[in-house]
Amino acid sequence: MTKQNEATILDSITIDCVIFGFNQGTLEVLLVKHADGISKDKWGLPGGWIFTDESTDAAANRLLLELTGIKDVYLEQLRAFSEPDRFPLSRVITVGYYALIKKEDWTGLKPGATASEVGWFKVSEVETLIYDHLHILGVGLRRLRRRIKQEPIGFNLLPEKFTLLQLMHLYEEILGYEMDKPNFRRKILRMNLLTALDEKQKDVSHRAAKLYKFNPDTYQKLIEKGFNFEF
Repeated sequence: MTKQNEATILDSITIDCVIFGFNQGTLEVLLVKHADGISKDKWGLPGGWIFTDESTDAAANRLLLELTGIKDVYLEQLRAFSEPDRFPLSRVITVGYYALIKKEDWTGLKPGATASEVGWFKVSEVETLIYDHLHILGVGLRRLRRRIKQEPIGFNLLPEKFTLLQLMHLYEEILGYEMDKPNFRRKILRMNLLTALDEKQKDVSHRAAKLYKFNPDTYQKLIEKGFNFEF
């Protein structure tokens, strides 16, 4: 975390973001390698200092854009992380966020001024991060597992057009267990949240599957009528 514009920075509050992506059946997290400071050449979650004239939400969106080039994505606050020794130089409280993005929309990610590298890593293979970022990642993953069963946020990780099998694999990867394919198909179609397309997969070695799209307008209308998404 490198301070910029000292006169306008709160040097006791920071933002750190867990950015999830889904790639070929695997849940991944976006990390940055710090370019300077006490964490130079080490990997961590994208984050930084909050300005005195901005909200934590505004800071999270600004930092994502500055450090990775990402903007206008699903972003939700986790909680504050305030262990007295979480930052070695002084008492610093961080507000954690998590974001869900479609990886194909962000193929040209570039590190910002305070990062030397930016890259995707399999969540299951991340073992070491700076400060308490591994703990924040774990909290973000647990939140994702809980929320994906309560709201259809998983569609933020999928391409615009997807198969039912891709959707099932997303749930299996995040929740950590296998699902029964016929039961999954019946349950998700019964919710009436998907629009069946007159299209099938292309350039696949197996039998091409039908493609679907998530319909947010239908979901909103169902919510207004009292629909309860439970998976």
